[in-house]
Amino acid sequence: MNGLTHSEIITLLVALGVLLGTARLLGELARKLRQPAVIGELFAGILLGPTILGAVWPSAQGSLFPSEGPLPVSLHALTTVAIMLFLLVAGMEVDLSTIWRRRRAAMSVGVGGMVVPFVLAFPLAWLLPVTMDAGVHASELTFPLFFATAMAISALPVVAKILIDLQMFKSDIGMTIIAAAVFNDIVGWLVFALVLALMGRAGEGGPELWQTVTMTLVFAGVMLTLGRAAVDRALPWLHAHASVPGSVLGFAATGAALCAAFTEWLGVHAIFGAFIFGIALGDSRHLRQSTRETIDQFVSFIFAPLFFASIGLRVDFLQNFDLLLVLIVLVVATVGKVGGCVLFSRFTGFQRREAWAVAFGLNARGAMEIILGLLALEAGLIGERMFVALVVMALVTSMTSGSLMQRAIGRVKPVRFWDFAGPRQFVQAMSATDRDGAITELAAVASAVSKASLDAEVIAAAARARERLVSSGVGLGVAVPHARIPGLAQPIVVIGRARRGIDFDARDGQPARLIILLVTPLENAELQLRLLASVAHVCEDEAAVERLLSAANWTEFLAVLNENA
Repeated sequence: MNGLTHSEIITLLVALGVLLGTARLLGELARKLRQPAVIGELFAGILLGPTILGAVWPSAQGSLFPSEGPLPVSLHALTTVAIMLFLLVAGMEVDLSTIWRRRRAAMSVGVGGMVVPFVLAFPLAWLLPVTMDAGVHASELTFPLFFATAMAISALPVVAKILIDLQMFKSDIGMTIIAAAVFNDIVGWLVFALVLALMGRAGEGGPELWQTVTMTLVFAGVMLTLGRAAVDRALPWLHAHASVPGSVLGFAATGAALCAAFTEWLGVHAIFGAFIFGIALGDSRHLRQSTRETIDQFVSFIFAPLFFASIGLRVDFLQNFDLLLVLIVLVVATVGKVGGCVLFSRFTGFQRREAWAVAFGLNARGAMEIILGLLALEAGLIGERMFVALVVMALVTSMTSGSLMQRAIGRVKPVRFWDFAGPRQFVQAMSATDRDGAITELAAVASAVSKASLDAEVIAAAARARERLVSSGVGLGVAVPHARIPGLAQPIVVIGRARRGIDFDARDGQPARLIILLVTPLENAELQLRLLASVAHVCEDEAAVERLLSAANWTEFLAVLNENA
C-alpha cells in the first residue's frame, strides 16, 4: 500500500489540528502583547516539540509527531507548500515603486545596512567555523557567505507591521525604512540563492553551477520586468472573464508553484521563485486590495502558523542553546545592522534621532531570518546550535525594534492636529477636482494664515514633491498631504472637504473627501510623526470620518474631533 493507513491519517489530522490550534492561540496572544504573531507561533512548536512536551511526556510527543515513517514526510510536504505561500505573500509586500521613489535614501541606507554587518560577519565565520557551528556540508566559502547574509537581511513583513502599529508607515522615516528593507530582502535572497547554487544543490539532472548563477539572475530580471507586465495584463482578463477573487487566488497559487518549481530545479530553493512571483503579482495596479487581503489572510492564518510551529518540532532549543554563540550572533547582527544604518542615514541627511529610528526599524529580522536559518540547517550549512542562535536573534530583534524606535524618536504624549487648525483653516467645500488642485487650494489657505508669510507655491511644491514619493491617501476617504518647510516656527494644519472626492491613490481605492494638509518644520521630524499619528487615531474609525464629513461648520467639526480624541 502506497498511501497512509487509516490510523496514520487520524494521527496526521490530529497532529495538524493540535499544531494549528496551538499556533493560532499563541499567535493571537502575541498580538495582544503587541508582538509579531510569528513569535507565538514559533513558541507553539517549542511547546509541542522535543524542547518541552518531549522532555515532560516523551511518549505522547513521539506518538503525535513521530520522527520516522510517512507522517513526518507528509507534514514536511505541507510545510513546504506553506513556506512557498508565505514567501508569495512576503513578495506581495514589496513595492518596487517605493524603492524607485526613495532610491537615494533607500539605496544608501540599504547598502549600509548590508555591507557593514556583512564585513563584520564574513571574517568571523571564515576564521572560526567550528565555534560558529558550521554544518557538515559547509565549505570555506559557503558558510561565511551564508552567515554574512543572515546578519545583513531584514524582515519586511515584520518591519511593515511595526511601522503600521507605530503609525509611522506614511512618514518620511517609515517609507525610507520600507524601501531599504525591500532592497535588503531582494539582495539577501539573491545572495542566499547563489550560496545554495555554490553548494551544488541542483542535484542530478540540474544545470551546472555557472548555468545556475546565470539563469537565477536572468529569471529574477525577467520576472521583475516582462513578468510584471504579463501579470499586470492577466489580472484584468481574470476580472472580466472569471470569478473574483477565486480566479486570482488560483492564478497566484499556480504562478507561485511554477516559479518555485523552476528555481528548485535550478538548485536555489523553491521559495525564491515564489518570492519573485509575489513581487510581480503585488506590484500590479490591477490587484484589488480586497483580493490582496484575502490572499494574505488565507496564508497568514492557516499556512504560516503551521510552518512556524513546525520549526519547533525539529530542534531541541534547550539542548542546543549555546549562550556564547547566541551572544556573538546577537551582537554581530545588531552592531553591524544598527551601526551601518545610522552611519549611512546620517550621510543621506537624516537627523541623529531619525537615523537611530531608521536603524532600529531595519534591525527587526523576524520570519525571514528564521526561514533562512531553517533552509541552511536542512542544507547542512549550519548546525543546530547556530540555528537556535539565529532564531533567538530573530525573536529578540523583532520584539525590541518597535520600542527602541519609539525611544530613539523621543515620542511623548501625542499632540492633536486640530490644535494647529481653526475656522480660518477649515474649507467646508473645496472647489478643486484633482490632487494637484486640492494641494494648491489648501496651500493658499496655509500661506494666508502663516505668520512667516510663507509663499503658497513653496508649500504646494513641497507637498507635491512628497506626494510623488508616496501617496498620502490613508483610506476611508481620508488623505494627509504634508510639506516640511525649513525655518517654520510651528505647524500649520489646513482641513478641506471635497464632496465628490479626489483620487489620492489610497490602497482601499476610495477617493479622499476629507483632506488634511500638514505643514511642519523641516528640522522637527518628531512633530510630523506625532501629527500623523493624531490623524490616524481619529480617522481610523469609519463612523467618525462620516460624522466629520457631515458636520455643518467648524464648531461641529471640532466637537466630533474632541469626542474621538
